[in-house]
Amino acid sequence: MSRILFKKEGRAKYISHLDLMRTMQRIFIRAGVRIKHTEGFNPHPYMAFALPLPVGTESDCELMDFELVGGAGLEELPERLTRFAPEGITVLAAYEEERKFKHLAFLRVQMVLEYDGGVPEGAPEELRELYSRSEIIVEKTSKGKTRQEDIAPLIKSAEFDPRGEREIVCTAVLAAQNPGLSPALMLSAIEACAPHLAPDFVHVRRLEVYDSEMKTFR
Repeated sequence: MSRILFKKEGRAKYISHLDLMRTMQRIFIRAGVRIKHTEGFNPHPYMAFALPLPVGTESDCELMDFELVGGAGLEELPERLTRFAPEGITVLAAYEEERKFKHLAFLRVQMVLEYDGGVPEGAPEELRELYSRSEIIVEKTSKGKTRQEDIAPLIKSAEFDPRGEREIVCTAVLAAQNPGLSPALMLSAIEACAPHLAPDFVHVRRLEVYDSEMKTFR
């Protein structure tokens, strides 16, 4: 099994996960790279993504598995695939998969919190205190049902640093899966526990993914 590491940023952040799968299929076809397909009446390329990326989120560390069927070498894939990719998708590396996605445990994210009227006084300190609590209860809606969930155990670390007069940069390490924590729920915690610190806009970007020992996962 082969794996690629790629970026998804800029305009491409608005491509949904389902559309990303179709986009990657077209990239491989246009690049003339043959990959294994499923069998049956309606075969489709076998592609597996590590962690589906929410619409509107950028990433430096997206991972996708596939199986080559001759005709191309891994060393040439990054340049070859990127040449036919839409704006915002850049293939950084291609290599043989060594570990399954199930061993991916944490992800590091950056959230830029924007305040139209300027950063509230003392906001970084208040946010650090909020995310250091032993219990952080938020409401989570899934399949039409809303329940309360404690997200504190899913936050390994969270730092908040002011950047200019209108922004706070949050860098956090979160549980990736089983269960994972969406940055959207971190923002829900602000709205629920400190509404006066709720930002007017947020930019979210995945920076890196790790295994359970906090070693970079590839």
